[in-house]
Amino acid sequence: MKLSSKQKSQLWWLIISCDHDYDRIIIAEHELDDENLTLWLEDKNDFKNSLDECVEVTIPVKDLAKFIKTENFNSYEGEAINGRTGKLCQVRIEINEPITWYNSDASLTEQQLVRVGIVKKLLTILVEDECVTIDDFNRAA
Repeated sequence: MKLSSKQKSQLWWLIISCDHDYDRIIIAEHELDDENLTLWLEDKNDFKNSLDECVEVTIPVKDLAKFIKTENFNSYEGEAINGRTGKLCQVRIEINEPITWYNSDASLTEQQLVRVGIVKKLLTILVEDECVTIDDFNRAA
């Protein structure tokens, strides 16, 4: 997932305004179309009067699908018979393609878990990308 420099800047301001307490960052609203998942984020201790005041983050549907698949939201662990050996083995059973699962099969709670999970992933990516380690500093010197 890539963030624009504007989105990075807005997210940093949101993180700072929340005193780095990521649990205070909530999804005020969301919208999914054929191309993007759009999330409007805000500090739960400072509710906004309109979505225009929230931080808007746009996630391409392909990134949403990859996240759902990587986190195994659209599948479960089950047993199946191996065609070659005839033995029972543990496998991941896919319920549906990621976006179809999200739209058609996932409960409202599961959809919320996906959205919250992707926000946490975005914040992790943002912080990890912006952090400079001592090794990075030494290499640059």
